[in-house]
Amino acid sequence: MRRSLGRTAVAAAALALALTGGAVVLGGTHEAGRSPMVAAPAPPPGELRSGDLDRGIPALQAHLRAQPRDFASWATLGTAYVEQARTHGDPSRYRAAARALDRSLSVRPGNDAALAGRAALAAARHDFKGALRHADRALAVNPYGERALSSRVDALVELGRYREAARAADLADQRRPGIPVFTRYAYVAELRGDTATARRVLDRALASATAPGDVAYVATALGQLAWRQGAYETAQRHCGHALRAQAAHLPALECRARARAGRGDTAGALRDLREVVARYPLPGPLVELGELYEAKGDMRQARTQYGLVNTWLRLARAGGVNADLDTALAATDHGDRKAALRAARAEWSRRHTVHTADALAWALHASGRDDQALGHARRATATGFKEASFWYHRGMIERGAGEKSAARRSLRTALDLNPAFSPTGSRAARAALRDLGDGGSAS
Repeated sequence: MRRSLGRTAVAAAALALALTGGAVVLGGTHEAGRSPMVAAPAPPPGELRSGDLDRGIPALQAHLRAQPRDFASWATLGTAYVEQARTHGDPSRYRAAARALDRSLSVRPGNDAALAGRAALAAARHDFKGALRHADRALAVNPYGERALSSRVDALVELGRYREAARAADLADQRRPGIPVFTRYAYVAELRGDTATARRVLDRALASATAPGDVAYVATALGQLAWRQGAYETAQRHCGHALRAQAAHLPALECRARARAGRGDTAGALRDLREVVARYPLPGPLVELGELYEAKGDMRQARTQYGLVNTWLRLARAGGVNADLDTALAATDHGDRKAALRAARAEWSRRHTVHTADALAWALHASGRDDQALGHARRATATGFKEASFWYHRGMIERGAGEKSAARRSLRTALDLNPAFSPTGSRAARAALRDLGDGGSAS
């Protein structure tokens, strides 16, 4: 990044080759619930644009009935099914994706497009070890494959191997500078607490973006970064930019909802989130909407949203998705706490990330095991990642463990970072500070 971001002409040329929505296709590799979205692998030449899926997939199917030996189109179809599952919140499409990718590999064994598609599918199912394995196989065939390079960064991040992820981002930037790589580079920097670098990289990526889908994606990433830092007006401006570029970009609508809630526009936030969950019924937006209703005192509507999370989790498991982290994130506050703790422990046994550390810490806290939770809570905040909910969880755990001074510091950190990080959590943090003698004045 140090060299290639300076090569504006090279970067601009690479970005000009990106397809509309390229940085968005195969999204959702990062945790549902509270975790930040990250860029997703860009499609290769011939990939369907995300906005054209519903009419493009039938066209591809018709083409393949006439040309069943077209391995590249089978790979494209498999990738499109992964994206369709993401955009529709329908994990059942993953089975169709697997069949199409298998067909591609049966026609042309070892082709890198299908191997990279398998990496994306594995990541979407939260099989990050499998995603890394498939990405490495694809890169052995084509070391410059953009999707495989990007999927490799994603897998390493999701496995908690952050130093390796940083090296993988550097390598991807050297080989294929462009929006998918730039956004990953920014996220790896943010995980280290370097929000200035993350913002600089995203600003440069946005300046180079031309396709509406790319503009929408990067502007949304900037909005999410601003929201996590409590800059709600800036977040709303970036997300508005994204929606002007691509009105149907639902992550931008969710981002705008969070920014509106942060600015006190609860009615606007509810409108945006209702539209998101009507078209994108994933756990994160459902929980956000439920908590907005809960903060308003409308528990009937809140419980409806939390119930829909459970419906999605059942569908996800039927589609081959490992939903343990999603279960832990949603159920700890809004469901079966014993199930949440089982799920958090299972996920921690597979991968040690800041998100799994936080989820396990919070599930342990909800089960009254603050002494066990404390080490995990501290691990979640150890990289420097400025996520207010992690500091809130840490503060509440420290309070439960009797470490009052530490609890006050952590809770103030959460509210100083992002005063409206959660409609219910922010309120609970202020109440805890008042109970600890702080006055709850952080804002």
